[in-house]
Amino acid sequence: MAKSQVSFACQSCGAVHSKWSGRCDACGGWNTIVEEGAAPPIGGDARKRTRGRPFALEDLKTDDEHPPRRPTGIAEFDRVCGGGLVPGSALLVGGDPGIGKSTLILQALAAYANVGGRSVYISGEEAMAQVRLRAARMGLSDAPVALGSATCVEDILSTLDSGPAPSIIAIDSIQTIWTSALEAAPGTIAQVRTASFDLVRYAKSTGAALILVGHVTKDGQIAGPKAVEHLVDAVLYFEGERGHHFRLLRAVKNRFGPTDEIGVFEMTGKGLAEIPNPSALFLGDRSSLSPGTAVFAAIEGTRPLLMEIQALTAQTGYGTPRRAVVGWDTGRLAMILAVLDARGGLGMGGHDVYLNVAGGLKIGEPAADLAAAAALISSFHGRALPKDTVFFGEISLSGDVRPAPQAELRLKEAAKLGFTKAYVPPGTRAEGLAATEVKDIAELLALIGAPRAARPQAVRGRMES
Repeated sequence: MAKSQVSFACQSCGAVHSKWSGRCDACGGWNTIVEEGAAPPIGGDARKRTRGRPFALEDLKTDDEHPPRRPTGIAEFDRVCGGGLVPGSALLVGGDPGIGKSTLILQALAAYANVGGRSVYISGEEAMAQVRLRAARMGLSDAPVALGSATCVEDILSTLDSGPAPSIIAIDSIQTIWTSALEAAPGTIAQVRTASFDLVRYAKSTGAALILVGHVTKDGQIAGPKAVEHLVDAVLYFEGERGHHFRLLRAVKNRFGPTDEIGVFEMTGKGLAEIPNPSALFLGDRSSLSPGTAVFAAIEGTRPLLMEIQALTAQTGYGTPRRAVVGWDTGRLAMILAVLDARGGLGMGGHDVYLNVAGGLKIGEPAADLAAAAALISSFHGRALPKDTVFFGEISLSGDVRPAPQAELRLKEAAKLGFTKAYVPPGTRAEGLAATEVKDIAELLALIGAPRAARPQAVRGRMES
């Protein structure tokens, strides 16, 4: 019979280790590894096992309709969820401390309660007086939201069973909830896993939509992701920078809707305000015509979004040129600079390069390559790009421009905001604005009007020989 093994789990990130150590190798946290007890033998005792009951197997055909939705009344929140909350589903919302998670959830519950729905808000971190003060500041005091403050999951479930069945339940936050069935301290992986499972099971059995608020670790991940994320139906991240007034709600997992969908909010004195047209917000006032700026037509989930990419190149004052990137992948910038030097002969290797995505946005799709390259060329040669032009397209290592998905949505959003020209990959269908196809880096240099530098003499000599 196989021997049972003791597992050691990190209480910050959920990583499992074979032995105890003072520092977690996964997240770098100190004194976060705790012994969780012995695991049962694999296979167990065959003499004590009973024969299971057979169940029916069915095919993939179904006549079921799409799951019903419960719109909260916050359009951006409902958009990220896929059209509203699904009865019996569980939703996990994570974000940095103070980013506005509790404010967003409270506004969603108040909006749902104002149209006749029953919503319950359980606070495990703040007293009810603090929640009421926040509601008064946002003008939500008259909303019929059932408010409670508790941390024991048995008390929460008993309270929910004693009254009318709620439609939406919010737990703020799941790290503060504990169960008397375990001796582990509140906030540990075992407590979070067990409490989440009990709450999700209650939501599945009653048809209530469950919203769990979770903390994040130092590297931006929801604490205990392996213990919580697989239990819920959707995982949303609430993102934002301290220096910017807007917030992004992004879906990274959704069983009932598209992933990578975003909702845009603006932090105001009375809570979070929805931004129905985020492209206009991120572009801002582009009255000045200066080199080094290009507008990128992006796709976030199913939403087209226009954002400005800013680049600055300058002669380096040190031995090693500096590369600073905000809102984009540093490795992607290094690749684009190498392609511009090798295929375009620009010679940026001896220059400091700074790249910034305006507004604090973060770009993850490769279709931003063409806009970044155009901004770098514009700054390097001091030639301003037209204000009414957008760029998108992926650049390969050979210097060719490759197609980008959902090009029609990108161009339609650009035309709606008054843009008249677009630099696009070959084969892109354009309606509503003049599209110029860019085949490779050489054509991009020619269209911008930047001179292409000659190859170094040593390189030409090797090629001729």
